[in-house]
Amino acid sequence: MSDSRSDTTSVVERTRTLAAGGAIVAAHFLGRMAVFVLAEEALLLTAPCGEPKTVAVHGGAILSSAVGESRVVSGGDDGKVVETDVSGESRTLATDPKHRWIDHLALGPDGAVAWSAGKTAFAQSKDLREFEAPSTVGGLAFLPKGFRLAVAHYNGATLWFPNAPQAAPEMLEWKGSHLGATVSPDGRFLVTTMQEPMLHGWRLADRKHMRMSGYAARVTSLGWTSGGRWLATSGAPQLILWPFQTKDGPMGKEPRVLAPSQHRVEVVACHPKRDFVAAGYADGLVLIVRIEDGAAILAKNPGEAPASALAWSADGMLLAFGTENGEAGVIDLA
Repeated sequence: MSDSRSDTTSVVERTRTLAAGGAIVAAHFLGRMAVFVLAEEALLLTAPCGEPKTVAVHGGAILSSAVGESRVVSGGDDGKVVETDVSGESRTLATDPKHRWIDHLALGPDGAVAWSAGKTAFAQSKDLREFEAPSTVGGLAFLPKGFRLAVAHYNGATLWFPNAPQAAPEMLEWKGSHLGATVSPDGRFLVTTMQEPMLHGWRLADRKHMRMSGYAARVTSLGWTSGGRWLATSGAPQLILWPFQTKDGPMGKEPRVLAPSQHRVEVVACHPKRDFVAAGYADGLVLIVRIEDGAAILAKNPGEAPASALAWSADGMLLAFGTENGEAGVIDLA
């Protein structure tokens, strides 16, 4: 497939474009409301109809964000954890007593929130709990069953039970710097991104290791397809998907490689219901790729800055994209 994409079906004409006014670091949906997380201070909320609304939520850089059914939670270098609802109303959930940066966030069951500041991971449901990691926390991910949190750090990851202080945290070891964490939807696999251009994983039932390598650059974006059958990743000049359909996951298997380009994939977002993945490239191109055969739909033409944010609405009918220079859009696929 050439970079010209001249023979590719396009939905570009269905895009509502926006000027965010600053670099976009993440995108989320609250119902049909697209929420663009700006690198500095604010969120940009835009409904299918009506004027976009900018909401100031932090006193500096926004370093992390996560979305639930009715709120976007963000963490900043002001040491605050803030939740914002679909109306744009914001509320501070926590302030770090040492005013440390809130590096990572995760949302869990029953309204639970986890965040990290330096080496400390916090989890709050009914009560606030904290865990001191062996080193700076690199990523957080709730497991789908029970109240258990995966904490990535140097030389591995730890499984922590915040509501069971008598239960010792379980350490999963692998040398190197682990900078992100994700758990498969069925809870069987934990995968971390690493400082090196590779992923590492564990099958949690028996702690079996999984090494996923072959990338051109560090993986900074990843996501599970519907049902957890594939793990889609950035970090290469094509979309790389690792198979997780069997009990062994990707062990002994090659990834599926789709939508090659001259430019690296920077961000991915998996369709919530079907086997499609949106992929954003370093030249600003965004494609919607069908996993079955690699067929691609052009969602955004290349531009002046890399794609930096992608998100699907829960019904899969809206796709939001953002770039490092503040170009934003919402595509209506209905």
